[in-house]
Amino acid sequence: MPQPKHARESITVMTEMVLPNDTNTLNNLMGGRLLHFMDIAAAIAAQKHSNRIVVTASVDNVSFAEPIKLGNIVTMKAQVTRAFSSSMEVFIEVWAEDIPAGVRVSTNSAFYTFVAVDQTGRPIEVPAVIPETDEEKARYESALRRRQLRLVLAGRMNAQDAKELREYLRVE
Repeated sequence: MPQPKHARESITVMTEMVLPNDTNTLNNLMGGRLLHFMDIAAAIAAQKHSNRIVVTASVDNVSFAEPIKLGNIVTMKAQVTRAFSSSMEVFIEVWAEDIPAGVRVSTNSAFYTFVAVDQTGRPIEVPAVIPETDEEKARYESALRRRQLRLVLAGRMNAQDAKELREYLRVE
């Protein structure tokens, strides 16, 4: 079994500038381009945690709270919240910054799930996560419920078997 690692060891900060080629006809960053940026940042965090090749397994709901404009600086911060046998949940936050105007706004956040794989593409065991801060501990504790919800929605788990999720929702 791999040695557990602190959540902070996976922190990844990635910065991009929104260029004309990244925008739609309203000069806003295209949603698909933002998802591409987010996937890269989250994958790097998962690789840092697992020291393995990782593949994206799922992306939770991503809402576009604020438009990201042409010329804005996009900053993403990703961190592994919890690891299971071969999968890892990664939380990612996104901010847009208009440097000349001195304005920085939170635009998006999401949970990504990655699976670590060996050289032949087979899932491989990953280290456990050691949360330290209150925020890391809260995300760690709630990660099991989010995982159960993902598995239920994907048809890979019976809702009756999602004990922690059922307790949280107070479902009999």
